[in-house]
Amino acid sequence: MVLPNSLSSYYEKFLATGEVKCIDDEIPFEIPKGWEWCRLKHMCSMQAGKNISASEIYDKKSVLHPYRCVGGNGLRGFTNTFNAEGHFAIIGRQGALCGCLNIESGKFYATEHAVVVNGFGIIPSLFIYYFFTALNLNQYATATAQPGLAVSNIVEVFIPLPPLPEQLRIVSKIEKLLPLVKTYEQAQNGLNELNASLNEQLRKSILQEAIQGKLVPQCSDEGTAQELLEQIKLEKQKLIKDGKLKKSALTDSVIFKGDDNKYYEQVGNENIDITEEIPFDLPENWTWVRFGQYVRMSIGKTPPRGETKYWANGKYPWVSISDMSDYGLVTTTKESVSEYAKSLFGEISPVGTLIMSFKLTVGRTSLLNTSAYHNEAIISIYPFVDKNYQARNFLFHILPIISNLGDTKDAIKGKTLNSKSLNNLLLPLPPLNEQGRIVAMIELLFDKLK
Repeated sequence: MVLPNSLSSYYEKFLATGEVKCIDDEIPFEIPKGWEWCRLKHMCSMQAGKNISASEIYDKKSVLHPYRCVGGNGLRGFTNTFNAEGHFAIIGRQGALCGCLNIESGKFYATEHAVVVNGFGIIPSLFIYYFFTALNLNQYATATAQPGLAVSNIVEVFIPLPPLPEQLRIVSKIEKLLPLVKTYEQAQNGLNELNASLNEQLRKSILQEAIQGKLVPQCSDEGTAQELLEQIKLEKQKLIKDGKLKKSALTDSVIFKGDDNKYYEQVGNENIDITEEIPFDLPENWTWVRFGQYVRMSIGKTPPRGETKYWANGKYPWVSISDMSDYGLVTTTKESVSEYAKSLFGEISPVGTLIMSFKLTVGRTSLLNTSAYHNEAIISIYPFVDKNYQARNFLFHILPIISNLGDTKDAIKGKTLNSKSLNNLLLPLPPLNEQGRIVAMIELLFDKLK
C-alpha cells in the first residue's frame, strides 16, 4: 500500500509487518487525484504457460484440435487441450520475441514461451495490454545470449493505477485514436521516403552541376586544365626516367572542339570525331580527358580460393565490393590474405588511396582507412599530379556519376573487363585549384542535406 503524506513524500506500508518505508526515489511523477501508485503485482498476476510437444500442435483447426496454441509471438497452431480461459494480454518471454505483446480470448493453450497476464477478473485486459505496451518490457529482459523476461522484477515495478471507469475511458480513447495514429505513421513514412528520394535527387543534381563547371565560378588566375595536363606530362616523363612508368604512357591524346562545333580527339597525327561521346560542353578553362591519361590505376586480384596458403593466417586486409560503402571509408574487411599471397599482388594500396568498383556495382568510391589489397572488381586510383588531395577528392565525388553517365556504364560492364575500358573513360577536367573549390562546395551542400 502506497501512502502520500502532507509533505508530498510517498511511503509504502507493508501490511504483513506494519513497516513503513519512504519510496520517493521510486516514484517518477505526480498522478491525478483518484489514481494510486501500486506495485504491478497488485494490479495483475503474470504466469508463464507450460511446455507442449511439437507433435501435439497442428497447423489447422479441427474438431479434434479446436484450441489455439499460443507462443511468444501469438498463434503457433492448434491442439486438443487448453490451460487458460478468458480474455488476457499475452507477453513473449524469451529470445527474439521477448516483450512481444498480443491479446488472446476464449479457451487456449499458453506455451512456456508465453506469459499470461491476469487482471484478477477486474482490470480490463485491453488496459493491461496498452499499459504494458507503454512500459517497454525489453528494459526488464535479462542481458544474455538468449534474452528472457525477468517476471520477478517486473511485478515489483511501481505503476500509476487509475480508477476502473477511467481505465475503460482510456481504452476507449486509445481505440479511437489508434486508426489516426496509423494513418499519421503511414503519412510520415511516406514523407520520410519522399525526403530520402528528394535528398538523393538533390545530391545527383549537385554532382551534375559540379561536373559541368556550374557549381563554383571559374577563376582565370587558377590557370587552365590544359596547363594541368602539361604538368602531368612532365610528371610522367620523370616517372619513365625513374623506371616507374612505361614509355607508352606518353602516348596521350588531345580532345578539342573544332570550328564546326564538333569534338575531336587527336591521337598522333589523326583527328577522330568523338562528338557522340561528349555529353555536354565545358567552361573554356576545362577540358575533356581520358581517365588513363589523368591517373595511374591498379586492378586487384582474387587469390585461388582452393589454395589455403593464400588465405590461412590472413595478415593483410583484402577488400571486396561488400566492404565498400558509397562515399565511405574502408576501415575493416571481411577477409584477409596471407603473407604468401603478397607474391600475387603489386604494392599494397596505402592508407588514403581512392578505390572504385567497376564490376557488378559500378562507380562506388571509397577511401582506404587502412593499407589493403583488393579484388579484381576494384581499382586503386592515383592521380599523376595532386595537391592537398584536391584531385583525389574531386574524383572521389564525381566518379560515381561519371561512370554511370550515358553509355559509360555499359562500356565498363562490357563482356571484356580490362584496363582499356577504364582508361577510355571521359573525364571533365577543371584546373587543380578549382577541383579543390568544387569539393569544398559539394561537401558543404551535402552537409546541409543531412
